Amino acid sequence: MRTLLTPGKETELIGLELADLADGETLDLTRDTEIAAVILSGVVDVDGLGTAGGRAGVFDGPGHTVYAPPGTPLRFRATGGPAQIVLASAPLGDGTPGRARIIGPADQAVDERGEGNWARTVRTILGPDDDAGRLLLGETINPPGNWSSYPPHKHDTHEPPREVRLEEVYLFKVDPEGGFGIQLRYDGQGEEAFTVRDGDVAAIPAGYHPVVAAPGYSLCYLWVMAGQGRQMIPYLDPDHAWVQNG
Repeated sequence: MRTLLTPGKETELIGLELADLADGETLDLTRDTEIAAVILSGVVDVDGLGTAGGRAGVFDGPGHTVYAPPGTPLRFRATGGPAQIVLASAPLGDGTPGRARIIGPADQAVDERGEGNWARTVRTILGPDDDAGRLLLGETINPPGNWSSYPPHKHDTHEPPREVRLEEVYLFKVDPEGGFGIQLRYDGQGEEAFTVRDGDVAAIPAGYHPVVAAPGYSLCYLWVMAGQGRQMIPYLDPDHAWVQNG
């Protein structure tokens, strides 16, 4: 298990880890946090819950995620070949934990959002109406050259119903793997832009954060959010909201 993001260091609440299992290898874990284990590729048997996975990679289509409340012992065993799992976690806070279960493709909301060169596919794995305490997560697919998280939005101020405060992290996958995308982040304090490649992560504590895929390369990012409650009320940048409202 490789640590990608550590709460109290790169993030406030969200932890992110990555496990690469060889065929037949097992992973045992019990955490005092709420967790969601996303099967990026391969197949795993999960003791007490069943079999999860089956896609060769995130660009094949929606996959499987294992959700577990705090204190749940889990054992994953890769079967039929290697498997890659990303583990997202967050403290439960005041939320009510969901039941341990496997979330399959049929359990996810898959939406086509935007238009033109900001059209993308969003697979919501754990949304506000799903059985969980704090975590929100899903996968976004950018076609080559397209933008997402667009029009630019933020969710760093807690002023419901205008906006809710949620920190967010991204884990990027690129197809073909040698490609790249650009992650922007800006607010009233400044702005930054950085290249993202296959396997990179980004922690987004605040600010607007649009993403673009380079021409010729599809971009996927697993997004994980946690904060105050489980509403998703992004605030659009007023300078660019006209793109959606026009």
